Amino acid sequence: MDNNEKKLSIELKPEVARGTYSNLFIVTHSHSEFVFDFASMLPGLPKAEVNSRIIMTPEHAKRLFLALQEHLSKYEYANGEISLGEPKASFPVGFGGGNGTKS
Repeated sequence: MDNNEKKLSIELKPEVARGTYSNLFIVTHSHSEFVFDFASMLPGLPKAEVNSRIIMTPEHAKRLFLALQEHLSKYEYANGEISLGEPKASFPVGFGGGNGTKS
């Protein structure tokens, strides 16, 4: 390791390590930030509940996109293509509009 490089130390608390299930997400954005809302929609319930909201800069959102793209590519190489199937018309697809609006 170069003397100018610093080690990154990351703490993963037990309550965060358990994770949160999400089967729906909504993405919105403004000029300066992207907002990712992760929600769960369960059968028989009238509305989804947002479990977690992540807010990041456009630059970090693009880094997230590139990391997901890389890992999805590796996953599909090892396990085969992920089929998305046909989205149901009554079920949200998971993308919100820009400028803070949600659809």
